[in-house]
Amino acid sequence: MTADVKTAAAHGCYAVTCITALTVQTSQGVFGVWPVSPDYVLDTLGALVADLEIAAVRVGMLGSSGVAATVATLLLELELCNIVVDPVLRSSSGAALLDERGLKVLREELLPLAAVITPNVDEAAVLAGGAAAPVGASWDEVLPWMRTTAAELRRLGSRAVVITGGHLAQANDYLSYVESGTVREEIFPGSHLASGSTHGTGCAFATSMACRLALGKNLSEAVRAAKEYARKAIESAYPLGKGTGPINHLV
Repeated sequence: MTADVKTAAAHGCYAVTCITALTVQTSQGVFGVWPVSPDYVLDTLGALVADLEIAAVRVGMLGSSGVAATVATLLLELELCNIVVDPVLRSSSGAALLDERGLKVLREELLPLAAVITPNVDEAAVLAGGAAAPVGASWDEVLPWMRTTAAELRRLGSRAVVITGGHLAQANDYLSYVESGTVREEIFPGSHLASGSTHGTGCAFATSMACRLALGKNLSEAVRAAKEYARKAIESAYPLGKGTGPINHLV
């Protein structure tokens, strides 16, 4: 959450936050997760929307099916715009961050509400219920998997899908959406950076996208700008902690 606030500030936006789970985590991993009460989430989001005009929403780690269902219900009732859903299922160290019932809510209730979802290749495979990505393969071999997986996520209700490719041999991101009844796609080329400071890259990417959408950028512009922001944040990061350190959000 502190990283998301920094990311929003770096974009000239002001972040208001609703905590969905408490974690014990460091650069070395996640050591404990405690979801908060759904009633707390209900009260917090209701109070924020009553007080402020919300220009975009970034949904990240939800922690439990109860919280996921509450968030989905509120987003539907409040008719908020520019909803970016980052389906955080596991930490980078492998800790589970959402239960099976929560995953069902994510698939059936949250995906159809999102303006765009931003899974990495592992999250996309789980959400789509399909084969794992061929992470070591060439881009020509990965692209058909991207298209098939994105199509299934759109079938589940996602209006637009960005599958991030940081885990791939060629770190390209893939955007798929429907415009005027036609499926559109765009590939955003990328490359791997030699860095020990990549913790929170996916969260920063999604929050950067939400900020760009709030500021009036279109979907393609928002993806391109978020990818460039994440790249600069990794390049300018400085060592912190004994494990995988955080990116430099204030770039």
